[in-house]
Amino acid sequence: MSNETWLFGYGSIMWKTGFNFETSELCHVKGWARRFWQGSTDHRGTPEFPGRVVTLIESASEHCWGTAYRLPACEATNILEDLDYREKGGYDRTELSLTLSSGRTIAGITYIAHPHNPNYLGESPLEDIARQINFSTGPSGSNKEYILELHQSLKQHNIQDGHVETLALRILRQTESTL
Repeated sequence: MSNETWLFGYGSIMWKTGFNFETSELCHVKGWARRFWQGSTDHRGTPEFPGRVVTLIESASEHCWGTAYRLPACEATNILEDLDYREKGGYDRTELSLTLSSGRTIAGITYIAHPHNPNYLGESPLEDIARQINFSTGPSGSNKEYILELHQSLKQHNIQDGHVETLALRILRQTESTL
């Protein structure tokens, strides 16, 4: 069915969809990796103290697992418009090839924060990223909640992601050391 609209969720969309969908399936994208390199000044931080949220970076040898959501045809346009607003803090709607866990390859849409956007923070030492996440809060809640919810969602789906796992453990250690 060429009129299907599939959305790839690899960050907060995995645990906080906020839209209707007909079905979902685990999937991955080849040549991409999930990284906490995007600044969040509108959801998990502020312009003065940006949080860090995930984006995809090109990485030929890696692949990123997440969830593919098939959107209802009659709602797809409105859902994508709402997501355009939700992801306005530096993300671009991008088309990708998704490989579903069933083995089927489909066209999908996701949101990627590319290095040219003003909120892009890029790579930093993991300890610095963890510290920034641990202390940032914005209108959508704490940045710490974001990573811990993502980490939990990945674990529930048996998805291994070393970057998220390492950061989540560092954040938990930093939290324990401040108690």
